[in-house]
Amino acid sequence: MLAAVGHPQRLRVIAELAHGRIHVSELARRLELSRPLLYLHLERLEKAGLISGQLELSSDGRAMKYFELAPFDLHLNLETILAALAADEKRHADPEGTTT
Repeated sequence: MLAAVGHPQRLRVIAELAHGRIHVSELARRLELSRPLLYLHLERLEKAGLISGQLELSSDGRAMKYFELAPFDLHLNLETILAALAADEKRHADPEGTTT
């Protein structure tokens, strides 16, 4: 979770979503980000459980993706930092997730 909030753009996403649910195109406009780049940040936040996305159909049949904040309570302390560091080191040591 720490890695998810460890980027300024993702913090900006969280700040925008604090105002309520929003369509991904509008969020991209507000943050002045391309949609592909925004989706990378949204995916990271969603995997961390900080936001959720819902796909809906508009009245004309177009797919519309909306995002909103999920309830979360993040506590930062030494234990949290050490656990995040250990997970990061493990990921870098074995980026494919294979075991030896």
